[in-house]
Amino acid sequence: MQIIDNPNKVNWADILKRPTQTIDDIEGVVNEVFMDVKEYGDRAVRNYTERFDGVTIQDNLVSLHDIEEASKTISEALKTAIKRAKQNIELFHAAQRTQTIDIETTVGVRCWQEKRPIESVGLYIPGGTAPLFSTVLMLAIPAKLAGCKEIILCSPPNKSGKLAPEILYAASLCGVTKIFKIGGIQAIAGLTFGTESIPQVYKIFGPGNQFVTVAKQLATKYGVAIDMPAGPSELLVFADKDANAGFIASDLLSQAEHGADSQVILVSTSKDMIAMVSEEIQTQLQVLSRRNIAEQAISNSKLIYVEDDNTALELINMYGPEHFIICSKNEAFFVNGIINAGSVFIGDYTPESAGDYASGTNHTLPTNGFSKAYSGVNLDSFLKSMTFQKISREGILNIGKTIELMAEAEGLQAHKNAVSIRLKDLKK
Repeated sequence: MQIIDNPNKVNWADILKRPTQTIDDIEGVVNEVFMDVKEYGDRAVRNYTERFDGVTIQDNLVSLHDIEEASKTISEALKTAIKRAKQNIELFHAAQRTQTIDIETTVGVRCWQEKRPIESVGLYIPGGTAPLFSTVLMLAIPAKLAGCKEIILCSPPNKSGKLAPEILYAASLCGVTKIFKIGGIQAIAGLTFGTESIPQVYKIFGPGNQFVTVAKQLATKYGVAIDMPAGPSELLVFADKDANAGFIASDLLSQAEHGADSQVILVSTSKDMIAMVSEEIQTQLQVLSRRNIAEQAISNSKLIYVEDDNTALELINMYGPEHFIICSKNEAFFVNGIINAGSVFIGDYTPESAGDYASGTNHTLPTNGFSKAYSGVNLDSFLKSMTFQKISREGILNIGKTIELMAEAEGLQAHKNAVSIRLKDLKK
């Protein structure tokens, strides 16, 4: 990890740059796949699955038999753990339901707002070196709570042409409608356009690598909404001199092992803490099963010393981390001052992995600085707010003149006439 000592503010943007390719580097490939899937449907999906995943699959749809067989291979202990995590996630997301807003803005003018589910949603679950069955819980649970009718899941197959049994078990447990053995760009394209077998959806959810992130952004060009741009994972920790270096190192490595393009950052007001964390990282790295991946991510990461908490907070808000851990005696200052972060973890005993799995909050979060404008996935992500209004005779008399004057000022005569004709009718 690169140690940076009290950097000048003019250099912050360069220091905090993510280790990702630019869109220009990969947009050509994404466009090619999209156009092929749009024109050739399932045939193109099969070809790209063979090309990118190294496996030939004739039927992408997972059968009920496959799900039942997968469930038999999972230990009862893990099933219990998944069910407990599901319960916590359900509790937190169910609590996010809001009441209908109903108000009379003027006598005779009633306006209200209700939330309705998005009918068809697509969930993308990363596979590859770490099949993230926890992401199934994070996406399918709020989708089911929201009342989405069609919940379509796509995840890349392994070299045997199968999905991890944990993914299938979690999907079945959470009410997923259909499961497809499709990953990467071709999965996002299939959900965007629909194919002979894959239903077209209205909104796509889920994290992925840089190719998936660009594919999701391209999907919006074709009228499909997305949850957020969510690419390679990232974590920023703030630690003061009293923090636990071993804990911090473990948190940094927990994110680094996600992928070689992940980024982890430590910001501290203590040079001694930076030195201790650096040493701890090297020690803990030696026993990790994904050591090679974590080492590549660590090489792109930073240990940044700043002189005071105010400077630290300003730098952190500029970065806008996906995950932000606070290990400080002055934790209230950071809790109250953080503006740009996907999810915040407070105190020595709140590891980021708790949010990844079982505390109840959602782990599908904005990356690459998008926390400055985007929220993480929540119950409202699967709902649409619809407004309604009903105006009585008295109501149109009360606001009619206001509407006429405004419409006339904008030069929209038909708008004015739509009110005037009613007012004349009432005067009769």
